Amino acid sequence: MFDSLSNRLGEVFDRLRKRGALREDDVATALREIRIALLEADVALPVVKEFVNAVREKAVGQEVLRSVTPAQMVVKIVHDHLVETLGGAGEAGLELNAVPPVVVMMVGLQGSGKTTSAAKIALRLKSRERKKVLLASLDVQRPAAQEQLAVLARQIGVAALPVIAGEKPVAIARRALDTGRREGYDIVILDTAGRLHINEELMLEVAAVRDAARPTETLLVADALTGQDAVNVAKSFSERIGVTGIVLTRIDGDARGGAALSMRQITGKPIKFVGTGEKIEALEPFHAERIAGRILDMGDVVSLVEKAAETIDQEEAAKLAAKMQKGSFDLDDLANQLRQLRKMGGMSGMMGLLPGIGKIKKQLAEANIDDRIIKRQEAIISSMTKAERRNPKLLNASRRLRIAAGSGTSVPDINRLLKQYQDMAHMMKKAAKLGKKGLARHGLAGLLPPPGMGGGGFGGFRG
Repeated sequence: MFDSLSNRLGEVFDRLRKRGALREDDVATALREIRIALLEADVALPVVKEFVNAVREKAVGQEVLRSVTPAQMVVKIVHDHLVETLGGAGEAGLELNAVPPVVVMMVGLQGSGKTTSAAKIALRLKSRERKKVLLASLDVQRPAAQEQLAVLARQIGVAALPVIAGEKPVAIARRALDTGRREGYDIVILDTAGRLHINEELMLEVAAVRDAARPTETLLVADALTGQDAVNVAKSFSERIGVTGIVLTRIDGDARGGAALSMRQITGKPIKFVGTGEKIEALEPFHAERIAGRILDMGDVVSLVEKAAETIDQEEAAKLAAKMQKGSFDLDDLANQLRQLRKMGGMSGMMGLLPGIGKIKKQLAEANIDDRIIKRQEAIISSMTKAERRNPKLLNASRRLRIAAGSGTSVPDINRLLKQYQDMAHMMKKAAKLGKKGLARHGLAGLLPPPGMGGGGFGGFRG
């Protein structure tokens, strides 16, 4: 996400750092390049003008130009203003402080990811907030739209309002609220119909539902890939319907990032969530500081730690820690580590959150790091017998041929996996002998996680 903008800004700041002392001309040149980078990233022109002017005002002062690290001061000014443009510090979460059932209405154009986002938010409310959620589809225009939401509801284990053929959107909304009150639901999520473009019919229908349901939250779902169109849609819905927040979908596929940078400034409404993939769990709360850090290649370690805490299986982690203390580590343990790595978004998902990763993207591309390798390695281990997984020394040539055939891989693939396993097992034995103090002295401290945090090369465990 934001790859092209991140790369362009990285080049600008690298040139500034090489100069050491800065003159006003240097800052002016950098600001012109930042302006071009923002426009190429599809950021709205008024936002670009305001951004560059605000940065210029702070960056050409004597305090910056005469500072010990003027380039770093400019980077900080750009970072701080990015945070401000994106919505300021902190998280703009859902407003749930209302008499239940709290109504959340989803609006937006057809194809923006509204129905999937409704289910993603329902899952988040159920699993994180422990809320009882009812999903209701008001989309009587699109064939099978109501069934799609019902399928997603079953998938995540929340209730969906039963469909009554021929019922109109406003009547469905009223029935959903009545059901929510009678059956003790905390939250009712109304998934309204979209259109291929903004029209009067769509706005009137959404306004009628809004007046009947009186939602606490009206969330506009917009597709980040549509760039400036997404911003225009947000402005129209904000003015006509009165949205309270924005859900930006497919942000993982948007290398430019202009929609995210423009939304808050143009509409005055906060981005509350971003969709980061097709999986039902792929929804993140929007943190302006973290996004600004990713854009400027400072990474997002906080999100990485949170992701680890969510996905690491504590029971498995405790077992692995106990085995590690004994210096034993088998292929079942490696398979568990691979599964945890995949749950965290794979190598690409994790590395995108690490600081400075932008500078080595070319080397990473050449190294051909592919998340499909993780699945292949899992397939190889799954094709082994229990005895082989516990004792890899049994894996002679004929067994390796059998495993290759069973997993759809090759013998060299199996050899590489076993080499990786042997290296890890060797490190585990060293870890058991050295203990934590010895690990630090020998540069192996990375094997043992700090208290309360995951670590290790394949998804982490607790020590």
